[in-house]
Amino acid sequence: MVAKTLHGLEPVLAQELIELGAAEVHEGKRAVSFVGDKAMMYQANMCLRTALRILKPIDKFDAIGPDALYNQLKQIDWSQYLSITSTFAIDATINNSTYFTHSHYVALRSKDAIADQFMEKESKRPSVDTIEPDVRVNVHIADSTCTISLDSSSESLHKRGYRTRAGDAPINEVLAAGILLLSEWDGKQDLVDPMCGSGTFLIEAALLAMNRPPNLAREQFGFMHWKDYDESLYQQLKEDAAKAQQNDCPVIKGYDVAFGALSTARTNIEKAGLTEFITLDRADFFRKPPQTEGMYLIFNPPYGERMKLSEEDFYKKLGDVFKQQYIGSTVWMITSDLENTRFIGLRPSRRIGLFNGKLECKLLKYELYEGTKKIHKKPVENI
Repeated sequence: MVAKTLHGLEPVLAQELIELGAAEVHEGKRAVSFVGDKAMMYQANMCLRTALRILKPIDKFDAIGPDALYNQLKQIDWSQYLSITSTFAIDATINNSTYFTHSHYVALRSKDAIADQFMEKESKRPSVDTIEPDVRVNVHIADSTCTISLDSSSESLHKRGYRTRAGDAPINEVLAAGILLLSEWDGKQDLVDPMCGSGTFLIEAALLAMNRPPNLAREQFGFMHWKDYDESLYQQLKEDAAKAQQNDCPVIKGYDVAFGALSTARTNIEKAGLTEFITLDRADFFRKPPQTEGMYLIFNPPYGERMKLSEEDFYKKLGDVFKQQYIGSTVWMITSDLENTRFIGLRPSRRIGLFNGKLECKLLKYELYEGTKKIHKKPVENI
C-alpha cells in the first residue's frame, strides 16, 4: 500500500507506520509505501495522523500513449471492485510523462475504459460520482509507468470532522499533526498556541496526548464500499483503539486577540469533544506574559493584512517577547516569510522545510536559554 502525505512529513509518517506494525516501510516523495493486511489498511485510515489517503495498488503497466492506457485498463477485471449499481470516480496524476500532459484527459480515458468494459459485458455501466463515489480509483503515471490503485480513504484523511468553522488561513490538520510530531513534543509537557486561530494545533495536540486516533469518529471510508469490506473486523479495531485512549492530558492553552478566531476555535474544540482538555483565552501575545515557565509554544503566525504591522516590526516584536518573557521555553513556529524572520534576533536551532498549501515554509525551532538576549551560536540543523 501507499500512504500519501505532505512534503516534509515523510519521516514522521514512516515512523507512524512502523509503530502501527506495518512492514517494509519505505519513504518516497510525498508518500510512504508499506506492506500490511486488511486490518492494517483499516488501522492506517483510522489512526495515522500525517496521512492524506491510503492507496491499495491493484495493477502496474507501461502506458505508452492514450490507447495503451485504455487497453491496459480494460484488461483489469473491474467486476472484482465495482458493480452496475456502484458509483466511481477517477483521480489522475502525472509526473514527468512523455506521453501524457493533462491529468484530466487521463481521467477521462480511464473512465471510458472502465465504463466500456461493463457495457460490453452487461450492456450497462456504473455511474460516475466525483463527490461521494462508492469506489475512487487512482491513476498515477510516472514517465511511462502507470500504477492503478483503489483509494481506501476516498475523502482526504485531513478532514477529521471537527472543523465546522475555519478562521483566516487555517492550517491543514495533517500539517498541524506533522509539526507536533516533528517537534518531538512528548504529549506531557504543557503546550501553548499563542495565536491559535481556529484551534487546529490545540485539537491535534490533545488528540496526540490522549492517544486518540484522529479519525476514530469518522463515519465513512472508501473501503467500506468495497466488495470485501469486513465490518466486524473494522468495528473490533475501532473498539480496541477506543480502549487504548488515555483520559489525562497536559495543560493545553490557546490565545488569540481576535474574538472571531476564539469563537471558531471554541466551536471546533466542542465538535472534537475536547472542551474539558483545552483552555482558551483572549490575549495579545505581545502584552500577555506567560502563565508558567518552561512552556512549549507551537504556532502559525499571521501574515499579509492579518499582521496589522509591517513584517519587520512584527518579527522584531516577536523576538523581544521571546527574549524577555519566555526564557526557558521551546518555541516552534511555521512561517512562509523566509526573509523577515531574521529580525527576531535569535538563531533557530532547527529549520525544517515544509509547505502550507502552495506556500513554501520553514518550521523554525528556538530554544530560549537563560541569558540568550543575543543570537546564540548553537549550530543550526537544516532538514
